[in-house]
Amino acid sequence: MRVIKRNLRGDEGEISLVAESLDDLWHLKHLVSPGDLVFATTQRKISGATDKLRPEKAERRTVRLGISVEAVEFHTYSNWLRIHGVIKSGVDVGSYHTLNIEAGSELSIIKRWRPDELQRIEEAVAESNRPRVVLALVEEGEATIGVLRQFGVQTVAEIRGGSGKGSGAGVRDDFLREVADQIANSAGDDAYVVLAGPGFTKEDLRKVMESRHPDLLKRLTMDDVSSTGRSGFQEVLRRGTVDRIVEASRISRETRLMDDLMKEIATDGRAAYGIREVREAANYGAIETLMIVDSLVRRGEMESLIRDVAGGRGRVVIFSSEFEPGERLDALGGVAALLRFRIPRGTAS
Repeated sequence: MRVIKRNLRGDEGEISLVAESLDDLWHLKHLVSPGDLVFATTQRKISGATDKLRPEKAERRTVRLGISVEAVEFHTYSNWLRIHGVIKSGVDVGSYHTLNIEAGSELSIIKRWRPDELQRIEEAVAESNRPRVVLALVEEGEATIGVLRQFGVQTVAEIRGGSGKGSGAGVRDDFLREVADQIANSAGDDAYVVLAGPGFTKEDLRKVMESRHPDLLKRLTMDDVSSTGRSGFQEVLRRGTVDRIVEASRISRETRLMDDLMKEIATDGRAAYGIREVREAANYGAIETLMIVDSLVRRGEMESLIRDVAGGRGRVVIFSSEFEPGERLDALGGVAALLRFRIPRGTAS
């Protein structure tokens, strides 16, 4: 993500951004809220004065519109963000329009900004300068390949093949070649690759990659995990392999924070979870790190909580609901906190 313009007075004003990736579109999903005013270049059918009775004659033109946002829609598989609302500036003021935002789109957002939203923009800009990482998990006859996103690990391929035990070595070789080619395709010319698995199959796969894609080896890191699939992705993140490649990964950070939280909860330590208990901790000024799942951020009570914690020099981390740490947080009520000190128990009940 690139910031083109930032014109704020206090916490209100305009920020102009360029979305450069799928990750940036995901960030924008959480930056654009109902009631915001969003400007972007778009396509709209414009009818001439003599064509009002013949709508088929309407001409689609490129115009810049300002939309008062009513709804935001985002799908990771479609690579676009849709912002729907009423036109406030430009042609056809008062009519409805949908802005289709893709990678490469520029838009301006005018609103009252929350501290976590400004922090999200800073993180998105920083993340855009970090290398891409592909996670490839393999065991006999099964492989899962994912791309590390800022909202989680996006599975891009699941491959099944012969193990070589009952189906013949040739089938196994075909499987390894297919996996190697898919890894190379996902990595492209710049991504780093973590190749992991529970046995020796990954070593055989590495040899195939050395033969078929030798240039990729200098970007390849090996690791051991106990399983493939989603749980294997999570294990790679917990082991810190990604952090050795990338200085700090958003999803790795969320995984570590959840692990720290669960340890504190298990020992009745410096932790709070659930809105009532976390609010009580905020009233004591005890919150060091506030953790909120993204689906709850826009609730009024959460917005005031975020502002209070940020004002008390606490850190606010918004968890993605699309990956396992966010799901664990959601099971605790969607909001939790690591504390500077323990608060009296029972005060929030």
